Amino acid sequence: MTPAAHVSAAIEILAELTARRRPAADALKDWGLSHRFAGSKDRAAISSLVFDALRKRASAAYLMGEETPRAILLGALREARGLDAGAISALFSGEGHAPAPLTLQERERLETATLDGAPAHIRGDYPQWLAERFDHVFGEGAADEGRALAERAPVDLRVNILKASREEALKRLAHLSPVPTPLSSLGLRILPKAEGRGPALSAEPAYVKGLVETQDEASQLAALLCGAEPGQQVLDLCAGGGGKALALAGQMHNRGQIYAYDDDGRRLTPIYARLERAGARNVQVRAPRGQADVLADLDGRCDLVLVDAPCTGTGTWRRHPDAKWRLAPGALEQRLKEQRELLAQAARFVRPGGRLVYVTCSLLREEDEDQIEGFLREHPQFSAVSADDLTARAGLPDLASFASPFAPAIRLSPHRSGTDGFFIAALTRE
Repeated sequence: MTPAAHVSAAIEILAELTARRRPAADALKDWGLSHRFAGSKDRAAISSLVFDALRKRASAAYLMGEETPRAILLGALREARGLDAGAISALFSGEGHAPAPLTLQERERLETATLDGAPAHIRGDYPQWLAERFDHVFGEGAADEGRALAERAPVDLRVNILKASREEALKRLAHLSPVPTPLSSLGLRILPKAEGRGPALSAEPAYVKGLVETQDEASQLAALLCGAEPGQQVLDLCAGGGGKALALAGQMHNRGQIYAYDDDGRRLTPIYARLERAGARNVQVRAPRGQADVLADLDGRCDLVLVDAPCTGTGTWRRHPDAKWRLAPGALEQRLKEQRELLAQAARFVRPGGRLVYVTCSLLREEDEDQIEGFLREHPQFSAVSADDLTARAGLPDLASFASPFAPAIRLSPHRSGTDGFFIAALTRE
């Protein structure tokens, strides 16, 4: 396939996404199945175009004066790829499988349109219904945060200290040119290539043997800030695929006990293979069983309870740019309800003197500081740990510079910390 044919295919897939509001990965997979002639490099190039268009959807449409799939891709080629009108015109020749030639109006807009005077949600490429919420959290920096969320994310890896040091992992992966992450002492970062393709990690011996796991630096920091220690009793209440349970197992040097639970047992499916690969032997998976209370024996016994709460995922838009356009107000309300229920549930397991750590990958204050404030009102036996104490105890005092301005907590974001957006708060039970 030619580059122009890639552009035509991307426009076709964007039209499908507009019509059906599907996850982009599903639409791309279906397109590949129905176009068997497209090779892996073709599919990767088309995926990259689609995701770049989704990252820049609002600003691209604003520049082009309309929100059609063609207009969005045209604007994204300029905004995300840095192509000028001449280079874009060469892709839109109308010949063979290329899209129809540029109109005079399209060419004029590509040459002269700017984002000067555009609202923050346009300059930052996030949904208009979230504009007030972003302003509430970031003020005049809202557009900057949005732009950072619209960039391509690197591939971050966490070194599994049960099997390797960071220096050893760097050597084993040298052919991928990783660099140490600036904030996490366990992290490695592989920067995205120009075409947006990441490394095939699943085939890397260092990954297969459990020396490294994929995990964004912010998620690594959230696990480190839990302050898990060898010998402790730890409950991961929303364990999912086990990313943070694996990180906690390393911190505890396989001593003590981690109970990995999720109220949706299907989400636990990947954890078993990951535990085996990592050599994590102190994790006990507690899958739900009908109406049985499979955690009853942990009431009031846990030194640490981690609530890695389901959320809107607004902090992960670099990796899932289609998600920001599919997110609806009703989904936010549902997540808020789930978070309140999980925090209330978690309280019963924390022993006196123990900790409850609440984590989201959301940037919205309702899911973060407001949830902690509401929980503390209803549970006076808990008190918030200051950002200084939280970071010092974890041996990460520099992270205190990312203290939330709204509550005792840490708030990370692509613009400020170069990571996914995360919120971490710790509460101590008296």
